[in-house]
Amino acid sequence: MKSERIAAIVGVAESDLGELPGKNVLQLQAQAAKRALDDAGFTKDDVDALFTTANWAHFPQLMLGEYLGIKPRYTGGTNIGGSSFESHVAHALVAIQAGLIDVALITYGSTNRTSRIPSLSNLTLKYEEPFGIPSPVGHYALAAMRHMHQYGTTSEQLAEIAVATRKWAMLNDKAFMRKPLSIEDVLSSPMICEPLHLLDCCLITDGGGAVVVASAKAAARAKKRPVWILGHGEMQTHNSVTHMPDLTVTGAKESGRRAMEMAGITHDEIDVVQVYDSFTITVLLTLEALGFCKPGEGGDFVSGQRTAPGGSFPLNTSGGGLSYCHPGMFGIFLLIEATRQLRGECGERQVQDAKISLVNGTGGTLSSTSTLILGRD
Repeated sequence: MKSERIAAIVGVAESDLGELPGKNVLQLQAQAAKRALDDAGFTKDDVDALFTTANWAHFPQLMLGEYLGIKPRYTGGTNIGGSSFESHVAHALVAIQAGLIDVALITYGSTNRTSRIPSLSNLTLKYEEPFGIPSPVGHYALAAMRHMHQYGTTSEQLAEIAVATRKWAMLNDKAFMRKPLSIEDVLSSPMICEPLHLLDCCLITDGGGAVVVASAKAAARAKKRPVWILGHGEMQTHNSVTHMPDLTVTGAKESGRRAMEMAGITHDEIDVVQVYDSFTITVLLTLEALGFCKPGEGGDFVSGQRTAPGGSFPLNTSGGGLSYCHPGMFGIFLLIEATRQLRGECGERQVQDAKISLVNGTGGTLSSTSTLILGRD
């Protein structure tokens, strides 16, 4: 690994997860933030930068800072959907490199399961939803159908992803869904939007998460070993799916390349992978775009439970958005799991001797991607 050690993730935590009546988004973020700071051995007084994003307030950074009692001198509010938090980590690193901050707190919270928030108006959706495309599942169904037409991908191959992810969730006592799952279970679950079945779709849960990023100097006094940010890349290609350049290719092709070049690593050096799994097709498209297999080969790549516990390609080891949790935006939970894997804290689901992790968030409707390469000493 060639990358200079500039900044590291030093603390991670979730709030309570699942179905949480009576909890609001600020409470969930405060709970996750306190736990993440405790994990790092820091307090809120160490925090000089605050990053968050939400669709529940016009000024979520101001509301959260006031609620937590933090007065940051640097604030980030990038909102590109589920990939926002990977970008927050990258932006915190850049601010640390510039000497502007030492410790950044990144948070997220949502009560999507118990108090659904109406979708915000979107001028471009008037060209899609009135014509029968449900959002967001219809957009992903378009991509899945195109991939099937173009490459012969099957529903059974997509189901392999859901089944493998459930096997990881069965090893995670925090996962929302832990019952055994078979390919036949996925294929016999209700069709939501052809060709995607119910069990091809992510959960809807409540919950929050937090990540603490620190400069190398501050990381030296953290309670646990640092997880270094070795490389990062971002890419956005469209907003509405009707403007997606290619329904089978996501921006991870570019963001992943940049992140890996910055880190100075190859695919063979990556031990564990965490990618956004809003739908099973999201995973397949992301693996192809990141270069783990060629375009059209994703179905074969995930077959035979290759990505399940005991398989040769450990993927979404928490149980992912398909089985662990999914409170609206999942990207922060990818970071939490990657950090724990590199620290060796995952118990039964621990990937042996994991040293390097790739994390890729996807936002919008396959619209934005942000890729990080994380590593331990």
